[in-house]
Amino acid sequence: MKSHREERRVRSWRSVLALLPALAPALAQASFLSGEALDAFANGLSWFILFAVPIAAIGLFFYVHVLPELIAERNHHPHKHSIKVLCILSLFFGGMLWPFAWLWAYTKPIGYRAIYGTEKHEDYYHEMGEKARAGSLTAEELAQLGHELDAMHAKGALSPALQRIRDDLRTPAALPGAAALREKAAEAH
Repeated sequence: MKSHREERRVRSWRSVLALLPALAPALAQASFLSGEALDAFANGLSWFILFAVPIAAIGLFFYVHVLPELIAERNHHPHKHSIKVLCILSLFFGGMLWPFAWLWAYTKPIGYRAIYGTEKHEDYYHEMGEKARAGSLTAEELAQLGHELDAMHAKGALSPALQRIRDDLRTPAALPGAAALREKAAEAH
């Protein structure tokens, strides 16, 4: 058991430790710099704020205004060119049209699909056709691409370039990589 003297010593240390935070404001300084170093730092900071911050803010402003266009491009939105025009118009109207471009980039074009048989831009099918010619599509992707092009053909919405891609998918000799994938798929079933 602790003696009375040890308890008093522990209490005195606790009171000293409790008073240390009260002494901290007396040791505090307003800046880690002083004199000429503080002036030089303030000058550098003011030049940075005057030039770098506005340039970064303008860059961020333009990037935010281009975001709907980038989203539409990434999602192969069939109206991506119209969304791009709306983004440019939004810059001239102080950003008032930007929310409409944002919403338009994220909406699925249901009416477009009903009319044309797809909800993707034609560029998507050109990219997929190039991948099919290179042999970098799986059998499932080839089947999906063929199905989508057939649906578009049924609606009468195929351009001559897409018709060539559709014809290439139907002739195995045109797509050397596709023939190998079809053989693998046939062996798997």
